[in-house]
Amino acid sequence: MSKEKVSKYFTELSSKQRAQISELERLYNDWNLKINVVSRKDIEQIYLRHVLHSMCIAKFISFKANSNVIDVGTGGGFPGIPLAILFPEVNFTLVDSIGKKLKVVEEVVSGLNLSNVKTIHSRAEDLTSGQFDFVVSRAVAYMPTFVHWTQHLLSKKNRHQIANGILYLKGGDLEEELSSFPKSQIYELTDWIPEEEFQTKKLVYLPL
Repeated sequence: MSKEKVSKYFTELSSKQRAQISELERLYNDWNLKINVVSRKDIEQIYLRHVLHSMCIAKFISFKANSNVIDVGTGGGFPGIPLAILFPEVNFTLVDSIGKKLKVVEEVVSGLNLSNVKTIHSRAEDLTSGQFDFVVSRAVAYMPTFVHWTQHLLSKKNRHQIANGILYLKGGDLEEELSSFPKSQIYELTDWIPEEEFQTKKLVYLPL
């Protein structure tokens, strides 16, 4: 799976965005040799398993300029970095409790010249309340646990057509873990990007 698939599903990319996406593979390959943040198997499939997977959030929502999005448990920078490329006018905060992962994130952000990303070495539950329009993440915890960690981060002032909330990329059967969240909405990723890799993967939107 090459980066051409990204252009196939995201046809509106500027030449700058295409260049940044092309550069992702080299940057992650270089840094992964020093600090392992992406498994060797996954680094060979980085555009499918990490970049396109992260960008699925943009099929659900187009973040407005100057809005604030936090990526909790960003790991190697997903979904935050691909989303920051797609939305250069949006402020992204990438948070992880493991400092060496953030070192890679910071180097990738620097290598891409992304001016709309900042990193915080912290646990989500220790951050200040009410700062963000959306929390994004990729399956870092069981949903009730994740909500407990992050719901205080959301601003009560909405600037999008949909309410502020959590956008969570997750796979498998979610019925049990979402049973206590009647407002949650589940979207199949294959409705947007019909790749076999995404057949069991979903986006969960949980409004504030």
